[in-house]
Amino acid sequence: MSTANPLLDYADLPPFAAIQAEQITPAVEAVLAAAREVVSQLTADTTPATWQDFVLPLTDATEKIGKVWGPVGHLHAVVNTPALREAYNANLPKISEFYSELGQNLALFEKYKALAASPEFAQLPPAQQTIIQHELRDFRLSGAELPEADKPRFTEIQLRLAELSSTFSQNVLDATDDFALYIDDVNELAGVPEDSLAMFAAAAQADSKTGYKITLQFPFYFPIAQYADNRALREQLYRAYSTRASEFGKPEWDNAPLIREILQLRAEEARMLGFANYAELSLVSKMAQNPAEVVSFLRDLAQRAKPFAVQDRQQLEAFAQQELGLESLQAWDIAYASEKLRVARYAFSEQEVKQYFPEPKVLAGLFGVVKTLYGVDVVPSDSQTWHPDVRFFDVQREGERIGQFWFDLYARPQKRGGAWMDDARGRRLTAEGVQTPVAYMVCNFTAPIGDKPALFTHDEVITLFHEFGHGLHHLLTQVDELSVSGINGVEWDAVELPSQFMENFCWEWDVLQGMTAHVDSGEPLPRALFDKMLAAKNFQSGMMTVRQIEFSLFDMLLHSAFDPEQGDWEALLAEVRQEVAVNIPPIWNRFANSFSHIFAGGYAAGYYSYKWAEVLSADAYSAFEETGGANAETGQRFWQEVLAVGGSRPALDSFTAFRGRAPTIDALLRHAGMADVPPTPVAA
Repeated sequence: MSTANPLLDYADLPPFAAIQAEQITPAVEAVLAAAREVVSQLTADTTPATWQDFVLPLTDATEKIGKVWGPVGHLHAVVNTPALREAYNANLPKISEFYSELGQNLALFEKYKALAASPEFAQLPPAQQTIIQHELRDFRLSGAELPEADKPRFTEIQLRLAELSSTFSQNVLDATDDFALYIDDVNELAGVPEDSLAMFAAAAQADSKTGYKITLQFPFYFPIAQYADNRALREQLYRAYSTRASEFGKPEWDNAPLIREILQLRAEEARMLGFANYAELSLVSKMAQNPAEVVSFLRDLAQRAKPFAVQDRQQLEAFAQQELGLESLQAWDIAYASEKLRVARYAFSEQEVKQYFPEPKVLAGLFGVVKTLYGVDVVPSDSQTWHPDVRFFDVQREGERIGQFWFDLYARPQKRGGAWMDDARGRRLTAEGVQTPVAYMVCNFTAPIGDKPALFTHDEVITLFHEFGHGLHHLLTQVDELSVSGINGVEWDAVELPSQFMENFCWEWDVLQGMTAHVDSGEPLPRALFDKMLAAKNFQSGMMTVRQIEFSLFDMLLHSAFDPEQGDWEALLAEVRQEVAVNIPPIWNRFANSFSHIFAGGYAAGYYSYKWAEVLSADAYSAFEETGGANAETGQRFWQEVLAVGGSRPALDSFTAFRGRAPTIDALLRHAGMADVPPTPVAA
């Protein structure tokens, strides 16, 4: 391999500053060619079906592909320049084709089956046995057992689905970045907080314009939705945001044709593998057993939550009429009226709370919680980055590095919206020793302006803790086999357990005392204000719960009980909303067109996992409540039984080992203020 290409010639961390778009294609082609040569050698009769001779070389070869494609995919998400996008799109089919070939390689499949049937298998450690079992399952799901005549079509479907998912995400990004509204008169922005106005002004100045610039990036859009007194402006922004990537915008960015084709191809893929629908295929590698079980879980939760949601909506409507003069509460009024009601009911605003959460203090508090729970230190470190705002940290235990991560916290153009964690490198034991894990943690918060630090809302603090929970799952693993270390091999509907679990500590007084300092006075969060926040914790929890159920039920029905050829997904979504929702958006709302989680983000027939894992996380956190909150003893048990084991055993076994019993739904209902029902065991 060429030593001139930084993607092929780094021993430790990706050299982001040196990576150029034109280097991607030769690097991808080189590493794929090398991997195909390895596969050819491993499928030869002379290669014995043993862990050492067969599994390890294949793991090495695919990890090398990840070392090239991982940084490329990450840059595509956070620095989406035209040149990088072109290179990414050109090489995505090559990557997809290789893994499709791999999944259908009968010679490899036979080697795995031979290893599973050999005397060696019983002598292997449990983690290695799990990997082999996962591989056998995945070969079947990849079409290895299909008739040879069907395999080309199956491969064609995989390549096209990868292309469609990438295009779907890019269309949402392009439609988001394309919108810009310039306002000269500050009176049109009455009600919007000063720090948001400063951000709007800085954005306009960056375009060499006066006044204020508003975009559809979330830190711009949401302050308008939540605070702007100008109802027409709220409606304008809501309409633009909720019709992104639809027929109401540029035709080339309309995701509706992509949705149709994605659903058709997924259904065809499922039929080829012998499943009745795509949801059945999706659930093979998840905790839930079948679509009916998931739908039953969601509808049961909806039945419990909807009375609270109806009450939330009625109270909001009454307040909007009596106090705000809004006779008809529209979709673009909900966030605005909710914030006004929150202030009226609890005598504080999110803007007031935000002043107590400057970024440096929040990060110190987050790292302090991790130190308390797990005895590890997070310390600044050095690495090449893809943007000046990005920072790099080491995770150490007793002075020894056990992991590293990047923080990319601020929204900016050419960066995908939302928040996520992704693994840059997994833990594994090599001949040179333990390869420590590395993670990317990405958010889209408001960047600091001037000489003041960034200020986070409490919701953003919760988001930060959530993503760091994912990061800890990856970084604190103690499994030495790459395929099941950290988040690898964990059932999709269990991956949110560690992240949602971490959110709970954002509500502990002892924790908040150490992570708050008013941006001007330096005073910590007052106890009186915390008590108001706590009283408001479950404000509109009914509405928020049924909103998540709405998305989850739509996703599951879309992939299990929907005609992908002729079905109308907007009609299906309307039916779901009539069943479970209390906030019904306008008929022109095109939520599905930007529902990247299920059309571009891996959550297809899996969005329910947020609520499923919330049951697990609430129950897990209740163990800390029983022992006095954040403490090292319970933290060590959670680390050892959940975080440390990664995907080396079923997630339910890990939960049961930690909790001493199966999960129940009552902790979730209690935490959400909906606990007037008896405890109900959760099917696993």
